[in-house]
Amino acid sequence: MGAVERGTVTLIGATTENPSFEVISALLSRCQVYVLKELSKDELVEIVDQALTQDEYLKEENVQVKEYEALLQLSGGDARKLLNILELVTQAASHGKHEITNEFVAKHVQQNRIRYDKSGEHHYDIISAFIKSIRGSDPNAAVYWLARMIEGGEDPKFIARRLLILASEDVGNANPNALLLANNCFQAVNVIGWPESRIILSQTVVYLACSAKSNASYEAINKAQAMVKRTGNLSVPLHLRNAPTKLMKELDYGTEYMYAHVYAGNFVEQEYMPSELASEKLYEPGKNPAEDKLRISLRERWKGKYGY
Repeated sequence: MGAVERGTVTLIGATTENPSFEVISALLSRCQVYVLKELSKDELVEIVDQALTQDEYLKEENVQVKEYEALLQLSGGDARKLLNILELVTQAASHGKHEITNEFVAKHVQQNRIRYDKSGEHHYDIISAFIKSIRGSDPNAAVYWLARMIEGGEDPKFIARRLLILASEDVGNANPNALLLANNCFQAVNVIGWPESRIILSQTVVYLACSAKSNASYEAINKAQAMVKRTGNLSVPLHLRNAPTKLMKELDYGTEYMYAHVYAGNFVEQEYMPSELASEKLYEPGKNPAEDKLRISLRERWKGKYGY
């Protein structure tokens, strides 16, 4: 690294991985990163046509491409992979009708290897698209990204864990059953495994995508943690403290605490926050039928204290 920094060594490298994951940050900060993007459809078609007319081997085969879609799809935008596939199907076509069609390509290319690395950038891009599709209430896109992960060999438990988090973070109390279903999905996936787990995952994904959404609980804990960091270790009010010893009782620990269950409706208004934070509101119910009911209930109990 010192040699690179002094200019003694000019380092030039190429990687199919995202350097953010594969190159140490100290070295990366001293480099200029160039991103090589996938080739466009027109560029890939041009590569095929040039190869068939200019390559010494391929032009002797007298093969014509009637349909390009399967070739381009299998290449994934990678010219090297495209040429490898083209050579394979050209060899097959040269012994038959000398035409390359989508059906012919599918027949002679044994496996469409889905591009999906389970530890690099593509992994995180696809799981991000998956989560955002569910959050955005699009079951069609969500199931598509689920299929991409399944075909790429993703660990089903990883998918189920993310659904469990999402059920609380993005659905929350707008539909509390979402968390129950997601938890059952996680348990079932651990018991069943592939390939049947895909059905359970699909059911859960569709349910979560179609469900009402609320991130109110997620926002509440974020606000609460920020408040704790800002205000520090405030004292617990005396009436909320336990008094297991004689001295604690003499110091009035818990003496003014009102036990909610002995009051009408199992509720009595008293302060539960440190005095410095009295009336601070952290939970704001989401705008959905389930949490609208919670808002009404809170308003009836706390009147104008929290502004519900």
